Amino acid sequence: MSEEKPEKLNNYRALIQRVDALCQRIEARFADQIVCRKGCSDCCRHLSLFPVEGAALAEAVAALPPAEAEQIRSKARQASSDGPCPLLADGACLLYAARPLICRTHGMPLITAADGERRIDFCPLNFQGVPSLPGDAVIDLDRLNEILTAVNALFIAPDADHERASQRVTIADALRGGT
Repeated sequence: MSEEKPEKLNNYRALIQRVDALCQRIEARFADQIVCRKGCSDCCRHLSLFPVEGAALAEAVAALPPAEAEQIRSKARQASSDGPCPLLADGACLLYAARPLICRTHGMPLITAADGERRIDFCPLNFQGVPSLPGDAVIDLDRLNEILTAVNALFIAPDADHERASQRVTIADALRGGT
């Protein structure tokens, strides 16, 4: 995975920047109502990712000093599919700057459509006492997933392996180079 050309991740990096900017605006506006912080790791489960996200994580691990990279790979080898994220240590993410989109948006107000109804969901610890959220403070999860799917398809396109494009990988597999 670490042999991926860095420019192959440019679309993903651009998406990350846009999502980070949106999350930062929401966090600034509702700072007193968001409890998600370093040390809060209740939602840090072993999640699955698209290959483009796995490649970004693998690239981040490869850029670490060898001892740190091996520590992460060792945790990934020992990870269970239903356990905590292998990047979690003492309530903090070991690759916070390279964390996947789902980790960046967890706890934020997300709007989704299900059974013809749109609903907003967020961490139950957040937004206590906020009667309603303005539209510009809500992330359209369905749209974000559509964009991420397209970015992943572009990432996979040079390989022309369309089956691989839809296959998700665990965080542990990405860290072990299994994408």
